[in-house]
Order: sequence, then C-alpha cells, then structure tokens
Amino acid sequence: MRHGIVLFASDRGITPADAARAAEDAGFDTFYVPEHTHIPVRREAAHPGTGGAELPDDRYSRTLDPWVALATAAQATTRIGLATAVALPVESDPITLAKTIATLDHLSGGRVTLGAGFGWNTDELADHHVPAAGRREALREYVEAMRALWTQEVAAYDGEYVSFGPSWAYPKPVQAHVPLVIGAGGGPKTFAWIARSADGWMTTPVETDLAPKVSALRTAWAEAGREGDPAVHVLATSGPRPELLAGWREAGVTEAMWGLPDRPADEIPAFLERLAGKLGLARNQITF
Repeated sequence: MRHGIVLFASDRGITPADAARAAEDAGFDTFYVPEHTHIPVRREAAHPGTGGAELPDDRYSRTLDPWVALATAAQATTRIGLATAVALPVESDPITLAKTIATLDHLSGGRVTLGAGFGWNTDELADHHVPAAGRREALREYVEAMRALWTQEVAAYDGEYVSFGPSWAYPKPVQAHVPLVIGAGGGPKTFAWIARSADGWMTTPVETDLAPKVSALRTAWAEAGREGDPAVHVLATSGPRPELLAGWREAGVTEAMWGLPDRPADEIPAFLERLAGKLGLARNQITF
C-alpha cells in the first residue's frame, strides 16, 4: 500500500513546493492538492461534511490554482507523484486543461494523476454554467475529449458539453494513460461511472463501511468488462493505527492519503518525520 500527502494548498502556510519536497524526502509516494475556483458567498449546496452552508475550513475560499501549485512542486522534486484531491475539470476549458495537464506530465517526467470530482458545490458549478443535473455527463465528456487530445495525432470531439473539430495538440503526456481517480461518495452510481470511465475511487472524509464498498466497486468493475482491479485511494481521517492500516490492506486499498495540518511551515517537516516513522517509510533527511 502506497502513502500520499494532501496539502490544502492556500495563500498561507507552507508552499506546495516546500511541502512536496519535504514529503518526498520523508518517503511518501504522492503529493495532492485540491481545487476550488471560488466559493459563492450565498449557496444552496450543503457541504457534505457539515450538512449545511458552513464550511469546515476557511481555506476552501483561499485555495491556490492546483496546476500552478503542482508545477512548482514538480520543479522542487524528482520522484514523488503529483495529484489532485480533487480537481474540478468541468470548471475549466477542456482544451486548455488538457494542455495544462499534458504539459505538467511532460515536464515532470510522467508523474501526474488526475483526481477529479463531480462537484458538491453546485453553486460554484453554476457560475461556470455547468448544470447540477448534468455534471456527471459533463465530466465524462471532458475526460473523453482530453484523452483524445492526449493520445491522438489529430483529435476531435462532438458532445453536448464539449465540441471541437480535428485538431493538433501537443505536448502529449509522458504516460500512455494519465490515471483518473474519482473522488465521490461510494455508491452504485459512482461505481458504475468509475467502472466505465475511470481508473479508481478516492474516498470522501465521511466514508464508512469501506470493505463492502470496495467489494461493490470491484463487482461493478468486473461487470463492465474491466481487467485487473480498480485503484482505491483512502482519505485518512484519523492517525495511522496498525489495525486501521491492516484493515485497509485487507480491503484492497492501494493508497492511503494523509492530510497535513494547518500549521506554520517550519512545523511541517517534523510532522512528516513522525508520520513517516509511524508508517515505516524509508526516508531521507528533510531539508528546505
């Protein structure tokens, strides 16, 4: 089982470049950042964690652009994977987003994973002219269109939400297939979507009963005719107890994701050292 670090990257605290370098030095496998283009002040959409308009963290409205953040992390590191937890592709233009992701993968030597969500904040989506009822289909079209641009010499796409004629688009990603992991509540609708169009599932902070849900995902995966097993990335909400880690391994979790605390930058390396020690990771001396 791999281990990743999630930085709720904002305009305060440790920078993505410093956090990613410290995480790489500590032996972690992946570095994640989130995305929100903005947070409408007046919202009807309830946050899945609070159940209402209240946000659990003011960094929701202060997030950095994820792709710029990951580009700085790529420059500061050599090995660690670069991912989003989660990005909201339908809030961007798909052609330019495809180029941004391909460029990051090209310049980082093939280290990008796209963690994407459908978007719980439907008011945010509405400002991007994405209807709540169509967000899953819109994301499917975005993914299909971007994959066409990434893999085809001359790409074209004709859908309800994405449409463009025959086009050249470079660079191509270093990876033959940029991994796509969907962060959403575990249920039949989500698992069917993943089985058809993605490479794995990323849990939400409120997820419970993990083992039966992973089993249901694997069933949907097999019924869709997919080979192998889907990736399962679990967002940790507690410390790394041995029984917790053992249960995740038994359930088939492929990567555990550990959040960084909202602390001053100079406290983060020590936090990562302690966490790496509890996880038994091989690490180097952390330096800035």
